[in-house]
Amino acid sequence: MAQEVLVVDDQPQIREVLRAFLEADGFGVLEADTGAAAMELVQRRTPALVMLDVGLPDFDGVEVLRRLRALPDRAQAETYVMMVTARNEEVDKLIGLAVGADDYVTKPFSPREVVARVKAILRRERSAAPESQSPRWRFVGLEIRPAERVVEMDGQVLELSALEFDLLSALAEAPGRVFSRAQLLEKVWGYDFYGDARVVDVHIRNLRRKLADDAAEPRFLRTVRGVGYKFIGERA
Repeated sequence: MAQEVLVVDDQPQIREVLRAFLEADGFGVLEADTGAAAMELVQRRTPALVMLDVGLPDFDGVEVLRRLRALPDRAQAETYVMMVTARNEEVDKLIGLAVGADDYVTKPFSPREVVARVKAILRRERSAAPESQSPRWRFVGLEIRPAERVVEMDGQVLELSALEFDLLSALAEAPGRVFSRAQLLEKVWGYDFYGDARVVDVHIRNLRRKLADDAAEPRFLRTVRGVGYKFIGERA
């Protein structure tokens, strides 16, 4: 069965172009022209990915993304989201990424590039870890259970997005190893990710906030200036 992509945009001509290119690559395409219609479709159909325009007539795409990430159904809440903005302002991109977008694209865009990015996002693995992997990684104050995709800090389960879990796991799997942004993009986002490397910084900030981790005196995630990041949690 073809994977479905939900295109959310109030401009029919943009939806039409994207539909043509996505269907030519074998995707099923759903369409919505408002945030309310997008939320209804996500809950009814659970698309593989949502292309979400920032400027919508009822409420903006960032608010749609917030509501989507808060859905009780985990599969729906973790749907991949590519934000689309016509304003070309850094604040739009960073806010979208901070709320939990997986990627963003700026209008005007090449439909072929958009389809390539959609395919790259959907190639990411969000399934459970293989059985051969250790069932849990224990650090002082933190436990990661890859097979269950659960993180507990000081006995409390953390609400992480799928991408935040993947990023934390990539770092915690090799404590002390320094990963560049490029290496993390390849490991977590996929080798053919087209976006800006600053997406890593945004998701690291989100992780630090949820881990209550002070960047100046980190407990788990340390910035290696000019290089990238490393996990410094102490084995329990």
